Amino acid sequence: MGLAATLLAACTVPGNPPPGPRDDAAERHYYNTGGVHNNKDCGPPNNCIAPRKPSDPTDPAFPQWWSSEWTMYRVFRNEDKFPPPYSSPPAGLTPADYEVSYGASYYDDSYVPADGDGRGAMMEYYDKRCLPIFPMKNDFSCSFVSLGNKAYFLRYSDRPPGTPACCQFSLMNHPPRRDFIKHLPYDPARSMHLGGTIQAYAQYMGGPLFGYAFEKTAKPDSYDPSAAPYRHPQSFFFSGDPGSPPDAPIVSQNYRNFRMQKPDPAKTWAQVPEMCTPRPEWCCLFTGDCPERETEPSLRATRPGSQWNKLGKPGEGAK
Repeated sequence: MGLAATLLAACTVPGNPPPGPRDDAAERHYYNTGGVHNNKDCGPPNNCIAPRKPSDPTDPAFPQWWSSEWTMYRVFRNEDKFPPPYSSPPAGLTPADYEVSYGASYYDDSYVPADGDGRGAMMEYYDKRCLPIFPMKNDFSCSFVSLGNKAYFLRYSDRPPGTPACCQFSLMNHPPRRDFIKHLPYDPARSMHLGGTIQAYAQYMGGPLFGYAFEKTAKPDSYDPSAAPYRHPQSFFFSGDPGSPPDAPIVSQNYRNFRMQKPDPAKTWAQVPEMCTPRPEWCCLFTGDCPERETEPSLRATRPGSQWNKLGKPGEGAK
């Protein structure tokens, strides 16, 4: 093997094509997130910072660390008549309009990875129903883990045959910063949901909807009563993949027992070194992630603008 071939082999992630100037896997897995998870396409004049009006309420923020369970509603019917944010269960909808599943999130803004690449850690665990934003069935458990800038996608024993337990979701997808809400416009109309007890922030990301709701009134923390009262997150709502499967035009994760409990690494992100090789293969979740494998049925094409890896300008999309 010649020197050039040896160097190329050393830089190639197993299971994926070698990087090239026009077909680089790392670039394909560098997703526009409107400033929430990275700064891709964030430039002047606003650098992905949403303007605020003098009449808008002050921005809420995440605690430095927290843990929370949540109930996920995959809404597949009447979401146009009853848009989010939702109560638990969603007012106006019936059980025939949505599927219920469960999960938990863990967050630590103080975390610094061993390699020093970025900061912050977050894990979102989906029990028996994975996050339905990909063009495939979601009837398995999964986790998203962001450690500094690197993000991983984990599957468990109920994963589909032939899929890896761990794959590299992105090399530039850090957890939301504590002040991430500055990237989303305040939405007065959605803030009237739940009897006007919430502050809602949302925008269409060139197609898909991305939104968060916080409780309007600050309250004490259930885990750390010595902490100053703060506005707790109420729900995270967004567009899923509308194709069938997973048939998820709207998804809402409604928080339960949100608390300032610092996550135990042994029960959360320690799964990454246990389940992943030092250089995991790239994830093939969105259409376009792995062009060489686009013949797989699970990577069928979806309608334009529906995938989170193909976002347009924030503010564009359905209203």
